[in-house]
Amino acid sequence: MRWFEQDEAGQSNTPELAEEGAGARPNAAQRSYLLRGFSQAGGKLPLFDRDGQHIHPALVRACIAHGWAAPWFGNPLKPDWLVCKLTEQGRHALNEDQDEAR
Repeated sequence: MRWFEQDEAGQSNTPELAEEGAGARPNAAQRSYLLRGFSQAGGKLPLFDRDGQHIHPALVRACIAHGWAAPWFGNPLKPDWLVCKLTEQGRHALNEDQDEAR
């Protein structure tokens, strides 16, 4: 099962915005997506997950809405794909989570 599909009970696992405002933290799916930007030049975020599946657009939009990701450039071959990069606010949110885990 992909993280954005429905489970056996019919509950949607589609990513949604976490609580608004200061102190909002990435959920597990958002965190996994954002962490991949740490190892990429310029903080480029992936278009596909580790299994080769396209990252759900709602997850990307939620990260953009929180300021953790920012659109980087448009893809002329696939204009509906959101090519994004990790922002300083996104790095800060991930670092805060790591600090609290210790």
